[in-house]
Amino acid sequence: MTEKTFMAGFGGQGIISLGQLWVYCGMKEGLNVTFFPYYGAEKRGGIARANVIVSDKEIASPLVTKPDSAIVMNMDSLPICEEIVKPNGTLLINSSLVKVDPNRKDVKVVKVPCNELAEEIGDVKIANMVMMGALSKVTGAVKLAKLEEVLKSFFPENKHKYIPMNIKAIEAGMNAVK
Repeated sequence: MTEKTFMAGFGGQGIISLGQLWVYCGMKEGLNVTFFPYYGAEKRGGIARANVIVSDKEIASPLVTKPDSAIVMNMDSLPICEEIVKPNGTLLINSSLVKVDPNRKDVKVVKVPCNELAEEIGDVKIANMVMMGALSKVTGAVKLAKLEEVLKSFFPENKHKYIPMNIKAIEAGMNAVK
C-alpha cells in the first residue's frame, strides 16, 4: 500500500500541520512516510501546500506528481488539485469554501463541510482535523489508531487541553463520509 496525497489551501488553514500530523500518525503505525511542505512567505493568506506519502514499502522520492488523493481546502486550490490528481484518484473537497464541482469526471469527489463541522465542535481552526478524519476514512492509508496517544506526543503540553476537541473533529470527518 502506498498513498500519495497532495494537500492544498491557504496559510492559516493548518495545511502544514495536517500534513505533519498525517505522516506522524502513519509513522506511529509503522509506515514509511515523507512530508514535503511548501508555502508562500505570507504569515496568513498565502498558498500552503504539502506532498505527503505513507507506504508499507520504501519511498524513493518525497515528490508527489500524480497523487492518489488531493485535499482541496479552498477555492483557489481546486484547479491545481484537479489537474494533478491521477485518473480514478480522489478529490477531498472542503465544501464549506469550495462551492463548485470539479470539471473532471474521472475522479472520485468527496465533499466534506469542514468549516461547518469544525464550528459546530467549537472552533473553525480545527477544519483541518475534520479533513484528516475524512482522509483516513476514504483512503484507509492511515488508521489513526491510538489517536489520543499520538496527539499527546505531537502537540506540546500547553496544547493538550485541545486534544478532545481535535479528536471530535477527526471523528466528525470520518462520520461525514460514506
